[in-house]
Amino acid sequence: MSTGAMETETVGTPAGDARITWHRHATPARAVVALSHGAGGGIEARDLRALAAALPARGYTVALVEQPWRVAGKKLAPAPKTLDTGWTALWPALEKPGLPVVAGGRSAGARVACRTARDLGAQAVLALSFPLHPPGWPEKSRADELTGAGVPTLVVQGGRDPFGRPGEFPPGTEIAEVAHGDHGFAVPKKAGVGEAESMAVITDAAAVWLDGMFG
Repeated sequence: MSTGAMETETVGTPAGDARITWHRHATPARAVVALSHGAGGGIEARDLRALAAALPARGYTVALVEQPWRVAGKKLAPAPKTLDTGWTALWPALEKPGLPVVAGGRSAGARVACRTARDLGAQAVLALSFPLHPPGWPEKSRADELTGAGVPTLVVQGGRDPFGRPGEFPPGTEIAEVAHGDHGFAVPKKAGVGEAESMAVITDAAAVWLDGMFG
């Protein structure tokens, strides 16, 4: 299958201008997979780039979303409520293709997707590196955000993520583990696993999960 050209779109929100980078499937796609970044980086994250490169060939349009604070060049993310406001305001642009929309993102972006999924009518949530708790503080769990999404949710988590390892998630959580991966899915050289292999775990797990809903 072929894929369409990459294009960007600026969307005004009460929190400032957001930006969507579209990676489209050339023929009618089965769904839009909307993914936002974390609090410490942008859409150049390795997992977001890998999904944007792989999923269009499998029948899904990927929309990489930059929150207003990133578009404005700020280094620190605002409060969760402001992140939710920006995401909610740009949602109509994600629905414009007339396809089901899967909400998602990495880290803070995954939290936003979970918090807003039910109200926005997301079909599902793809949570990459969900920050289950602050490093070293397992008692400060954010599991309620994850379980409260109210839609089918896939968590893709690094095996050594200090924000929550796969075994720490609530029973029944659907998880794809990236062996040896940290919070950014980096894998140490001594693990003997290359980045391409780790990214393939992520893209294959996401594609199989999506096919189960839209195939």
